[in-house]
Parts: sequence; C-alpha cells; structure tokens
Amino acid sequence: VQLQASGGGSAQAGGSLSVSCAASGSIASVLNMGWYRQAPGKRRELVASITSSDRTNYADSVKGRFTISRDNAKNTVYLLMNSLKPEDTAVYFCNADIVNHRSVIGNYWGPGTQVTVSS
Repeated sequence: VQLQASGGGSAQAGGSLSVSCAASGSIASVLNMGWYRQAPGKRRELVASITSSDRTNYADSVKGRFTISRDNAKNTVYLLMNSLKPEDTAVYFCNADIVNHRSVIGNYWGPGTQVTVSS
C-alpha cells in the first residue's frame, strides 16, 4: 500500500491551494484519512481528518478556511485550503488507516508536499 500526494505549491496570503492524496495497492477498505502538516522547527500537527462515513474534524487554526473531503471510489482524500495565511506554510502529509486484503489494518503516510504562503 502506498499514498501518493499531489498539489500544493505557492500562493499569496488570502489565496487558495489544494492537495490530494490517493491510496493504491492491496486495499480492501480505507478507514480514517487525514492531513497533517509540519512547519520548520515545529512538531507535526493534525490539520483535518475524515472518517469513512464523512465525519470531519479540523484543527482550530484552519476551521472555516480548509475543507477536507474524500472520494471512496478513488481511495482519495482532498484538502481545499482557502484564505491562506503565511502561518499555513508547512510540509503537508496525508495519512490513512487502510485494511488490506488480509484484513490487516495499517497506518500509512504519504510523502510530504510543500505549501508556501507569502504575505
């Protein structure tokens, strides 16, 4: 199983960016999916998560600005980031709990994708 992220990049403050992450491999089902971020010199933090039944959870710092969604048919999670702030600058990582065809649940991380917001 692997996660492959795409999107991100650079934007001005107030702008928008999106990132997506697709899971592939020996997948029976995908449970929770989420996005984390890590800024230089800081710990990795949860940005948003979504369950298989589309229940969402957001960090207070992004509520009302970021939207997480998923496409279960594509095993893909999306993060739409609006009203970006310079403090949103970080490497963003997707994460997922995945059940493989042996009914084993594993937690997987995608490669980071850089998001840079300039003031």
